[in-house]
Amino acid sequence: MKILRAVLLVVGLAFLGVLIAKNDPEAIFASITQLSWRLGVLVCFPFLLVTAFDTLGWHFAFLRSRVDFPTLLGVRMAGEAFNLTTPTAAVGGEFVKAWMLRGRVPLDEAILSVVVAKTTIMIGQGLFLLVGTVITWNAGPQDSRLLGWMVWLLALEVLAIVGFLIAQIRGGFGWVPGLLARVGLGRSRHGETVARLDRGLAWFYSNEPRRLMLSIFFHFVAWLLGSLEAYLMLYFLGIHVSLATATIIEALGTAVRFATFLVPASLGALEGGYVATFTALGLAPSAGVAFGLTRRVRELVWITVGFIVFALIRPKAAGEVGGPVKAPQPD
Repeated sequence: MKILRAVLLVVGLAFLGVLIAKNDPEAIFASITQLSWRLGVLVCFPFLLVTAFDTLGWHFAFLRSRVDFPTLLGVRMAGEAFNLTTPTAAVGGEFVKAWMLRGRVPLDEAILSVVVAKTTIMIGQGLFLLVGTVITWNAGPQDSRLLGWMVWLLALEVLAIVGFLIAQIRGGFGWVPGLLARVGLGRSRHGETVARLDRGLAWFYSNEPRRLMLSIFFHFVAWLLGSLEAYLMLYFLGIHVSLATATIIEALGTAVRFATFLVPASLGALEGGYVATFTALGLAPSAGVAFGLTRRVRELVWITVGFIVFALIRPKAAGEVGGPVKAPQPD
């Protein structure tokens, strides 16, 4: 997997270079340069708001609320930095999140929350892609292939969500001890942890519909806020489109990122998706590359912040709380 991801990273970088070279690089960098101080705005807003809503989604994925919000926010930032930069196909960062919570919650409960949050964020993304598909049906170009792309990507995501849910219901986490051993958390002692995890997941889905729905809702709102970020970014780049068009661009972009999760940060693939989407919408391909590169600047800033947070929180996450996952008591 590491070799494959390294190869895909190189291919993605090469493809991104080709996209820049073939789509008027002077116009691309002129668009980004004209952002000036606005780039600082785009780096912070509405990304911080999106992250806050995603953290709330994770908050409700726990069996009980006992991790303070600032800690969850910092741990989420650190985990996402690992997801975007390490050869773990958007999985390693999830175990980093669980590991960073040791000393605060039992390991099995931390992993349970990460699994549930991963499920609800996928469901929220699927709902957002459905919204984008409906908007494309009503407001998209009639003679483009956009709607077909959206339908196929939506079908792919639905299949992935269903498969992930079936794996959880059938107790499909026997591989977890081996992965925990690879990240230095031991192997043999986690067999019972996995068994408790499977039981905890079954209990959560059967007995916590409110927390489940709230987790899905907050993640869905976070995806919707991504459309606002796309709209502002396009506006500051001098590309005046409607919020509906920005939603189509954002929905397709998130779907491309989902479909190309093996490529680190979907490098190159995401920018290629933006170029195809912009072209189908009658916008300049160079604008799609500029939009993608501006997103990368914001991404790099928060990856750096995530690793800084990891370095600060890691020494405080010493010790591991034991004990099985139990049904939470009423507040």
